[in-house]
Amino acid sequence: MTIFTDTHTHLYLDSFDEDRELVISRALSEGVKYMFLPNIDSSSIQGLRSVMAAYPDRIFGMMGLHPTSVKADYREQMGVIRMELRENPESYCAIGEIGIDLYWDKTYATEQEDVFVRQLELALELNLPVVIHTRNSMDIALEICEGAPKSKFASLCSQGYLLPPLQGRAGEGRAGVFHCFSGNIKQANRAIDMGFKLGIGGVVTFKNSGLQQVVEAIPLDQMLLETDAPFLAPVPFRGKRNEPAYIPLIAKKIAEIKKITIEEVAEVTTRSAFEMFGNPF
Repeated sequence: MTIFTDTHTHLYLDSFDEDRELVISRALSEGVKYMFLPNIDSSSIQGLRSVMAAYPDRIFGMMGLHPTSVKADYREQMGVIRMELRENPESYCAIGEIGIDLYWDKTYATEQEDVFVRQLELALELNLPVVIHTRNSMDIALEICEGAPKSKFASLCSQGYLLPPLQGRAGEGRAGVFHCFSGNIKQANRAIDMGFKLGIGGVVTFKNSGLQQVVEAIPLDQMLLETDAPFLAPVPFRGKRNEPAYIPLIAKKIAEIKKITIEEVAEVTTRSAFEMFGNPF
């Protein structure tokens, strides 16, 4: 049986309130057996935990402060994130989603960088990989991870940082993943050289995205499948609500680009997900 993994989906958002169980059922029936949920901010924690609790063997959580939620109260937000991780350390397999977003609002650009570095260091402290969001900020994020700030994480990344295995879980662990990767081949290689993998989602099915050239150039084992549901649905659902059941469409496109079978894409990317976040079993 072909088993897929969606490494990035926001199933707890209100976009799914009316049919969440049906959406998850559709995903499972399409072979998407495992789903990973990144947090956004303090307001999303309760919903995230509720979905995790309902599907403990299929859905796994991450905890972090999204860059678009970095506002004037970012210190208080970070306090809530730290407390959640301290009180429920076994509940989360990664710090995410974190990063820098200079598309929507640059008002708190400096604070976003500060919060990004703080969460990278938090990941080191807790021995967890990171899930990095970059929008109009790929080079900045890469430079931070490569060593622009005098942070311990950046120093280790510049040395080819690899996380040790998570306690009680199989897999070697990695530095993290650049979610919804939108960079060029050079940027992809910079990320991979530091031990990061690339999150590939519905954008790879868009005709003029440029992502197809990146996918063709990099090894399959450096990719993770993701939807970012409810956002960025693949063709033929572009512009509509995205959901984890569409992961096979993304895998099919990758298989076409690399001239391999969809089964190989599923097998390699699911194995990479477990290596990254730990085998849930």
